[in-house]
Amino acid sequence: MSYTKQAVSYPETYHKLKTRLQFPRFTTVFKRTIAVLTFFLLWEVLPRIGIVSPAFLPPLSVVLDAAWQLYQNGQLAIHFFASLKRSIIGFVLALMIAIPLGLVIGWYKLAAEVINPLLELFRNTTALALMPLFILFLGIGEVSKISLLVYACTWPILLNTITGVQTVDPLLIKSARTMGLKPYQLFKKVILPASVPTIFVGIRLAGAISILALVAVEMFGSKAGLGYLIIYSQYSFEIPQMFVGILVITLVGLSFNYILLGIEKYFTAWKKSSVE
Repeated sequence: MSYTKQAVSYPETYHKLKTRLQFPRFTTVFKRTIAVLTFFLLWEVLPRIGIVSPAFLPPLSVVLDAAWQLYQNGQLAIHFFASLKRSIIGFVLALMIAIPLGLVIGWYKLAAEVINPLLELFRNTTALALMPLFILFLGIGEVSKISLLVYACTWPILLNTITGVQTVDPLLIKSARTMGLKPYQLFKKVILPASVPTIFVGIRLAGAISILALVAVEMFGSKAGLGYLIIYSQYSFEIPQMFVGILVITLVGLSFNYILLGIEKYFTAWKKSSVE
């Protein structure tokens, strides 16, 4: 009889344990949701009761109505896809340039000694300060805008890639060499996997920069884009449309970050398996 009671209690114990394990995650999501909803509620209420001037901060419902109008007339889609195209092209080109270059500089000491002075010189030069120079040499069209995004996105990826390669645990390298791995095998099976987490830190930073720099890039000679929408709406005092551009570009940045997080988890799945 006691054996039966004990056997019946196991599913109940498992269910309670599972509920306890999931409760903190639910609490975290709940708190974040409450914080966001409170922010949007204050955004709606404060302008309507006169604490904040609606001329400078229109209620959220007015902003959403302006977003719906822009969506219906097709303007929102035009600005959205123009910015998305520039951001993705600049980001992908930066990846193609920065990761191979960072791996070479991090792996070969001679390359690091030769190129490091140039890196120190250019890494401290703000990308937006070079915008007039890019326009001077490349014109005011898409080439100069995308080139500036590439320049801005390259540095966090490049520097984190170099750091990731140079800070691999020396014990791993010694163990791999003891096992008789050749240099290219050592790089492929030890150096590259161990540096992936640090590289992805730079990739995520570059993803944020590709969105942030977009607003400034689209100030110059653009006829479409979310940055153009924000600046043009400010100049013409169409404040609800300006907030539409800000909200959409924020959502794009958040989506970009979560996509990169998912990719990072996929490429660093070995960390969880090694811990387990």
